[in-house]
Amino acid sequence: MSKKDQDKAVAAVERAMVAIRRTQTRRSLGRLVPPDGGKPIDPTLFSVLDVVEDRDKPCSVTDVATALGVDQPRASRLVLRAVGEGLLDRRTDPSDARRTLITLTGTGQEQLDRTHRFRQEVFARVMADWPDADRSEFARLITTFVTSFAQVIPDPD
Repeated sequence: MSKKDQDKAVAAVERAMVAIRRTQTRRSLGRLVPPDGGKPIDPTLFSVLDVVEDRDKPCSVTDVATALGVDQPRASRLVLRAVGEGLLDRRTDPSDARRTLITLTGTGQEQLDRTHRFRQEVFARVMADWPDADRSEFARLITTFVTSFAQVIPDPD
């Protein structure tokens, strides 16, 4: 592939990533109503729950702030909202009483699971007319891209 073709491909990826980011905003995802008629979870709180789920162990407000790229007071307010809605549980860290650990509640996990299923249904509809091989190749390529991106631009954790 020539340098010009490589540059065109990179530019096309950049444009596609910007388009994805625009369509995946909290506002646009918040407008999607689950087919079961249930109330969609606030996308901002979903992001908090997603961070806690991704950690796969109790985490701190600082972990949430870092993962979301927000300051500590903003993360604390978001966590308090999620706790107030019964989605997260806060407990004192047994190894350091000055520290609070956050975990998902059963309700929080149910909401996450429901939202993941709903989003996956949307993605499946988007790719419904794609050949199976294209879906598989896209999944492989986008996963590789995300992994490579994380190596070039590491998570601040």
